[in-house]
Amino acid sequence: MENIDYTSHIKPTWCPGCGNFGIFTALKQTMAELKLPRENVVLVCDVGCAGNSADFYNTYVFHALHGRALPPAAGIKLANHDLTVIAIVGDGGLFGEATTHLMNLIRGNHNITVIHHNNYRYSLTTGQYAPTTPKGTKTPSTPEGVIEEAIRPIEFVLSCRPGFVARSSALKPAHLKDIIKKAIVFKGFSFVDVLQPCVTFNKDQTIAWYQNIVEEFNGPLSLEKAKELAVREDKLPIGLFYADKRPAYHVEVSTLQQGPLVKQKIDKIDISKLLEFYK
Repeated sequence: MENIDYTSHIKPTWCPGCGNFGIFTALKQTMAELKLPRENVVLVCDVGCAGNSADFYNTYVFHALHGRALPPAAGIKLANHDLTVIAIVGDGGLFGEATTHLMNLIRGNHNITVIHHNNYRYSLTTGQYAPTTPKGTKTPSTPEGVIEEAIRPIEFVLSCRPGFVARSSALKPAHLKDIIKKAIVFKGFSFVDVLQPCVTFNKDQTIAWYQNIVEEFNGPLSLEKAKELAVREDKLPIGLFYADKRPAYHVEVSTLQQGPLVKQKIDKIDISKLLEFYK
């Protein structure tokens, strides 16, 4: 197969030094190494800095509403589970608005990959606090400090008994590519928490801060060990926390046993009895 270019003609508009560039590059390299045909890849993007990447990939892309990337991603996969479906979401959209969607897709083990861009801020709107922002942090929307406790993404996802949970860093492209590749190949729900600097609006979690606090480990771990590592505060461990091989959602749906819905012949299905019942 010839080399595939996954980059569109639109130039990225992120701030110079933004962590999104590292994630963007790692995902393109991953798709290239897996030799994924562009027509078989669907990216579902949320709103925000991460969601702006909808314009930058040369694949099928669905640009969803804020906090609503996961439902269409799941729907696309159910309609045609031969596709590779990847949701690209930020910490605000995912944990500020989409926690119910996230929880239920994990429970069902829907075979999609969620790449969580985690920069601890709502940066598209100049750095307001997000659900992942540490308690006490002063931001434009919390001048006296954040009151709420921060959500710890890995801890939250592990509590829902996921299929695949990992974390990496936009500052470690080789590590990130390896993690994303494992997530895409995994047959079931895969969640990748990506730590990324926001060099413009987040002056707390700087590049130097990440370099000091990020620490690699070898996984996967048991669920109990993964939970212990997820709440560590002196370091931010990156690696594969947990992997549980169980049937993906579409495998257990009887109507999909014959293949993806888009490939099933429906012209000979008789619904006259159903119509009569609901008269």
